[in-house]
Amino acid sequence: MKRWDVAVVGEIYADHVFSGFQRWPAPGEEVHADHYVRELGGGAVNTACALARLQRRVRLIGLIGEADRTWFETRLKGFGLSADGLRSDALNTGVTVSVSTAEDRSFYTYLGANRRLTELLDEATIRAELITARHVHFAMPLMADLAKRLFPLLHKAGCTTSLDVGFSPDWLRDPANRWTCRAVDYFFPNQSEAQVLTGDESAEAFRDWSSSMDIRHGVIKLGAAGAAAIVNGGLLRVAPPHVDAVDMTGAGDAFDAGFIDGVLNGESTENCLRRACICGALCTTRIGALEGLPDFSLLRSTYEHTYGP
Repeated sequence: MKRWDVAVVGEIYADHVFSGFQRWPAPGEEVHADHYVRELGGGAVNTACALARLQRRVRLIGLIGEADRTWFETRLKGFGLSADGLRSDALNTGVTVSVSTAEDRSFYTYLGANRRLTELLDEATIRAELITARHVHFAMPLMADLAKRLFPLLHKAGCTTSLDVGFSPDWLRDPANRWTCRAVDYFFPNQSEAQVLTGDESAEAFRDWSSSMDIRHGVIKLGAAGAAAIVNGGLLRVAPPHVDAVDMTGAGDAFDAGFIDGVLNGESTENCLRRACICGALCTTRIGALEGLPDFSLLRSTYEHTYGP
């Protein structure tokens, strides 16, 4: 019996989310946001909170600045999450400024304490904690040498794994990281990230690349078109539910949580994709990455309304 359903590891940020822009500004031009939110952020926080909302036992592991610990403890508690897995660091918490329209978003980031994340994951106490989870999700550009030390340990302990590196072009272009893509059980790029890998943002190009790389389970996030998974050399596509999107921040991280939740349930790939698309779509209906995350009841009702019982 594992202590945790999921250990989520990755970069932790304080998010400053500006949304409701009608258009992107030209250089030197000022435009005004309709909304602003200060929130916990980073793919690790977003995915961990989404999984906790779905009643999963989640351990969040990362680094924050000591000055922000009380804020993190209070906010995470609202999702049923503990901050005990977050180490305090002398560096400030990382910061991301998210600027969104209804169609897309851009990010401006300061790494802060996240610079020490690789060092943290090499600690024996952290590795001992990771193997107590059924599934380990990495929301970070996991360096190849670290991956080669971690994955054999995790697989030996019976952990399944997933990876979402975010938009990290240098990582995606580095041939050394192909081993990591093959070693992880589930790889979750979006179209922009897949284009860096393949030179083409289409699901078909990602399918061909995944097949050539012997990727175990490749899943590509297609934005408003939903998502696709490579199954037996072909593409399995799923469309998302219709929603009125107001902010795209965190949608991909919520998608990851929905898919992982399905994996833990032993669902088919199609049902995992459906759960993922629902979580990603509902996340966009509120400002910021956390307020729109569905609980189990909303996920189930939306699933039945969209795809049938």
